[in-house]
Amino acid sequence: MDYYIAPAFLDKLAVHITKNFLDLPGVKVPLILGIHGRKGEGKTFQCELVFDRMKVEVIHISAGELESPDAGDSARLIRLRYREAAEIIKIRGRMAVLVINDIDAGAGRFDRGTQYTVNTQLVNATLMNIADNPTNVQLPGSYDSTPLPRIPIILTGNDLSTLYAPLVRDGRMDKFYWVPTREDKIEIVSGIFAPDNISDREIVDLVDRFPEQAIDFFAAIRARIYDEQIRDFIHQVGLERVAMAVVNPANGIAPSFPKPYFTISRLIEFGNLLVEEQKAVAEGRLVEEYNRVRYSQ
Repeated sequence: MDYYIAPAFLDKLAVHITKNFLDLPGVKVPLILGIHGRKGEGKTFQCELVFDRMKVEVIHISAGELESPDAGDSARLIRLRYREAAEIIKIRGRMAVLVINDIDAGAGRFDRGTQYTVNTQLVNATLMNIADNPTNVQLPGSYDSTPLPRIPIILTGNDLSTLYAPLVRDGRMDKFYWVPTREDKIEIVSGIFAPDNISDREIVDLVDRFPEQAIDFFAAIRARIYDEQIRDFIHQVGLERVAMAVVNPANGIAPSFPKPYFTISRLIEFGNLLVEEQKAVAEGRLVEEYNRVRYSQ
């Protein structure tokens, strides 16, 4: 299946990657591209589609790897993965990038209550150092004088303003705020429901019915379609035997479910249920109540 790539997203990412592999005399090209925007708008997925289209090899780091019980581990990991990407270029002769997803969750500071650790400081310092010296990235305790090829670094996150300001400055990081247009949403949601024979008119109606929702909201609607079949399956095999039927079936064949039939009205019904769940989370705010009691004691 060919998924839709938003033209603006493709243009920004393709230009940034290509520009970093070109020798442009007298031009300082930022090594880092920070892609930010609302949660659930498909930043990471759009990146993967562009990488696949461009035949780019990808080395990943997740936000959870940016913290460690041992000081310096996270900074060393970034340098190690950067050198791994450089090795791919040398051995395979293909473009390679280093991607750090959810950078603000791992290295951002959201308020005064967020603690900076030694690793957080070292992650920021390491990324700044690599951005300033992209062909000379050394591992702690060793030195290799052989210059490395430049490896573009792609950061994704919701709010880049939480990062250390000198890291985000122009010259080190180029920024791209991803907000899909209505047309982008319609095309992406069409791809989500492509196997389900939903008409173009119904896709437009669905997107316009929930204009403020992110793209992952529509993927969640589709996932809900199978709930009724799964519920019937649980009742059929019995709650006590679900684990055996799913994980270790007697005949060695895992259960399968036919594609359910549904209408646009059913999709809207599921969408309204998800909206109610979102409201319950937003309005609950039990942590504020708990903290109010805690600090009043």
